[in-house]
Amino acid sequence: MVSLESTDHLLRGCDDSQRAAIMSEESPLLVIAGAGSGKTRILTRRIAWRVATGVASPSTSLALTFTRKAASELRLRLRELGLPLPVTSGTFHGVALAQLRQRALDRDRPLPVLVESKARILSTILPDLANRRSGRAPLDRRDLIGGVAGEIEWAKARLITPERYSREAQVAGRTPPIDVDAVAENYQAYETERKRRRMYDFDDLLTTLAELIERDPDFAATQRWNFRHLYVDEFQDANAAQLRLLDAWLGGRRDLFCVGDARQSIYGWNGADPSAMENFASRYVGSRVMELSTNYRSTEQVVRFAHSILARSGPPPRVTREEGPLPTITQYASAEEEAIGVADAIRRQIHQGTRVNEIAVLARTNAQLIVIERALSQAGIALRQTGTDHFLSRPEIQRALGNLIDEGDHRRSATQRFKTWLTDLSLNDFHEENDRLTNEESDDLATLLLLAEDYGDLEPLPSPDGFRRYLEQALRNDLLPRSTPAVDLLSFHRAKGLEWKSVFIIGMEEGYIPINQAKTRAQLAEEQRLLYVALSRASSELHCSWCTMRSFGRRSVKRDASPYLTALGEELARLAEAKRVDPTRAKAAFAQGRALLAKGNTVPER
Repeated sequence: MVSLESTDHLLRGCDDSQRAAIMSEESPLLVIAGAGSGKTRILTRRIAWRVATGVASPSTSLALTFTRKAASELRLRLRELGLPLPVTSGTFHGVALAQLRQRALDRDRPLPVLVESKARILSTILPDLANRRSGRAPLDRRDLIGGVAGEIEWAKARLITPERYSREAQVAGRTPPIDVDAVAENYQAYETERKRRRMYDFDDLLTTLAELIERDPDFAATQRWNFRHLYVDEFQDANAAQLRLLDAWLGGRRDLFCVGDARQSIYGWNGADPSAMENFASRYVGSRVMELSTNYRSTEQVVRFAHSILARSGPPPRVTREEGPLPTITQYASAEEEAIGVADAIRRQIHQGTRVNEIAVLARTNAQLIVIERALSQAGIALRQTGTDHFLSRPEIQRALGNLIDEGDHRRSATQRFKTWLTDLSLNDFHEENDRLTNEESDDLATLLLLAEDYGDLEPLPSPDGFRRYLEQALRNDLLPRSTPAVDLLSFHRAKGLEWKSVFIIGMEEGYIPINQAKTRAQLAEEQRLLYVALSRASSELHCSWCTMRSFGRRSVKRDASPYLTALGEELARLAEAKRVDPTRAKAAFAQGRALLAKGNTVPER
């Protein structure tokens, strides 16, 4: 273990801005840390610096993150820096649950019981009168329950009560699966039943702990004594419930350090609001805001290319790395051609010396990755696909698999039942414009169809039970650690916080980027930030592609290029000219983007 007797190692390798953020005595302090600027380094070294200089004690320090993985990484880095005692670190929800459990133990009361599934409670209380859809056909009961559960989660993250839901949902432009008044009724019924069972859901952990601190002076004093030094990672991801708990812990004190980047706020569905960062100085009067303006991760070509889609965001950050190859934009005739092209490019990179686990393929939705997965497997390239861990639990997949188990006359053979089901599945209309299916649901079913076809091709005597076992095996790649030599296949959301030498971004088409469901200005702005997150994962090589045709089930659908390709294509041409490379190919790459501009499709502004 490194000793903290000397603080030299805590500043080693840091630039002036990073040193200032680590050593600053000002508080509250917000550090705006863009992609590749060393955010985690600053956070962990500031904690260690303050402990080493006697400003803070590790036993009274609390570091809050938004994922268990981030909390584990933070603890590991602090241990490597030589911290004498562990710092309390974890997610907002995890720390809140631990505090509520400790309070219950101290008072000899029952421990908090968590709701495993909102849908399970709703299924027991949902009244028939709630299935109102303004003249539309009633929903399947499982769709109805899932939609109401999602609206409750949206409301709770924003501290919206059942009484306020209807008005707030209308103001926010929400389009729930049933009337907003019906959602409000079911929300109230859910809350009544949850309290009757003395259960908490995740968001209740935050609000319950905050309420206890706010109304119980003795409990508040204990909490604030235990947590005297607060640190928040990825502050742009905080929602209203988390901010309320943070302020309750602070209790008007000022020992707060936050790092984040509003340009990487991509969890609006969970209530995250980048304005919490933008309004930091007014929220915490007398606070200081600093910015790290150097990108140490990526080449100038990658940085400028990614930055070009952030309208009105100022100049791109300074870079320190040597120049690299130009990004590319490639148009394919179909998703199958795109997959083959990406697989061939990855194979060439590996042959030229790029390590397999330095390469990633990213897509807006998990379902888009299935064709790439097949192409990489056929090319003999090891892969690791994450984001499918809950695939089998999705309502549309459960319904389809339920039809497989119940299919037809059980006097027929299992193989006949599977083949009949597969035929029925392939004849279903998975077109994205089907008003019964969302874009994600359509992709999920198309993914299931591809998996079923693969299984049918491999298995001489396919059966329902055999296909279920095949699915579980096919999705098991999600368990592979990142250290395993394999190409990563991830959704944009899953890629956040990660980096690779070479990144391929596929399916850059209208309807995916931005996603069809994004309608409001705020939703479109988040889609823009989400693409920026994906683009900024690359350190050296960045390759974008889209298709003019894509299959949904058995149906081929014409596709248009993403409107974001306009800005990216124009920046690519500028990069080519600056590098004295013949810009002809770069200019051709964004010809489709210019055509979109002529139709009036412009890149949404932040």
